[in-house]
Amino acid sequence: MVKTVLTFGDSNTYGTPPAHARGENRRFDPDLRWPGVLANALGSGWTVLEQSLPGRTTCLADPIMGVHMDGQLGLRIALESNGPIDVLTIMLGTNDAQTHHARSAEQIVGGLASLLAIARSEPYQTRHGGFDILLIAPPPILEQGTYRDTAMGAAEKSQAFAPMIAALAAHWGIAFLDAGAIIGSSPIDGIHFSADDHAILGAAVAQKVIQL
Repeated sequence: MVKTVLTFGDSNTYGTPPAHARGENRRFDPDLRWPGVLANALGSGWTVLEQSLPGRTTCLADPIMGVHMDGQLGLRIALESNGPIDVLTIMLGTNDAQTHHARSAEQIVGGLASLLAIARSEPYQTRHGGFDILLIAPPPILEQGTYRDTAMGAAEKSQAFAPMIAALAAHWGIAFLDAGAIIGSSPIDGIHFSADDHAILGAAVAQKVIQL
């Protein structure tokens, strides 16, 4: 029986390349972005569903991009419009660290906890027949390049992501991957990943998924 992975995230799951200028609307090809690499690594016994939205936060509307950037809303839609799934991956937090959201690292990780509460809730677990969760800590943000003006203080906050998200995953008893231990944000815009880093991340996620 074919198993299904649902990848839930923001532009770094969507496959947005490092941006040289604001307003670019580019995306790596399916076989280059990490969910595609994941699908190829897992093979024919798996299906990978991509549910990613550039700008998505853990639990916040964006004053410029809109209320639909709220990850709580997006996760409910994803879980109710797909399935059954066997594994859910979540990689979020980067957009929450933008200066205009005024969130601490603790608040951002609290937003991730709200997503775990939704995903682990009885209605959604029952709907899908139960599924595992892999929580991925995004790499630290660099306060340089294209999006520097929205990232004041984001580098320091995002440095705290990995240990705090690891502790959250351990508390919930779910799988964890520190993306920042194997890849980094591009110095071009301080946020997005190169194609090579997508390949590395996709392979690492595949290893985690197989172990679940």
